[in-house]
Amino acid sequence: MNPGTQAETIDSAWNGLYKVGGAAALIAAVLFRRNLGAEFSLLRMIGIIGFGPATAPSSAMDWFTLLQNHRFIGLTLLELFDVVNYALVGLITLALYAALRRADASSMAIATAFGFVGIAVYFASNQAFSMLSLSDQYAAATTDAQRSAFLAAGQAVLAINNPGATYQGTGITISLLLVTLAGLIISIVMLRSRFFSRATATVGVLAHGFGLGYFVALAFAPAMNFLPPSISAPFLLVWTILIARRLFQLGSGVLEEEVR
Repeated sequence: MNPGTQAETIDSAWNGLYKVGGAAALIAAVLFRRNLGAEFSLLRMIGIIGFGPATAPSSAMDWFTLLQNHRFIGLTLLELFDVVNYALVGLITLALYAALRRADASSMAIATAFGFVGIAVYFASNQAFSMLSLSDQYAAATTDAQRSAFLAAGQAVLAINNPGATYQGTGITISLLLVTLAGLIISIVMLRSRFFSRATATVGVLAHGFGLGYFVALAFAPAMNFLPPSISAPFLLVWTILIARRLFQLGSGVLEEEVR
């Protein structure tokens, strides 16, 4: 055991938060900690799904057409479900702060701040509902002037962030960077905590370390920017499941040390 963790204890007053965090982690792992848009595109390309686009649209007109013909697919490709995922990440982060704050209070404060700023930036940057509203208004427009105005507004929204483009908007990119850094810091703190196993911490470091590789690829090899998230995804899934298991245990009063 690290000498610095001798005084580390779990406060039973946080049991409810641990259980909520565990539930959020389990839901995220099963439903939302996957790139649903990328999964749909892959299934479409290999023929398992026979409708909808193989890749995300790039123009406002194409997005409007998709949203009118296949609304659920359009919202999926516009990353609507990532809004739910980021909300779940917020609950997980709060629970992990409560569990790990005595292992390294300053690092956990920084990680929590990074995480919540990243989540707030993502909420402000996701354009799914804006594009849906503009699509409906475009469909209801009765004049060419109105349709042109809604198309121009759609292009302005996509200029902020377009899931169909190689480079995501600044807000989305910053959000992902902050949340990934938060996860890496939390994983490193786990290495010094007696309530999370070294395996859990190591998987977290690998998941978020590979995740940071996305930004390196984006800068120097944008054609390969899909590779780091693809490598990171299975580690992130395992990390989230391990966190869910441990938070449920802590919420139930299981305080013995994890096997190092």
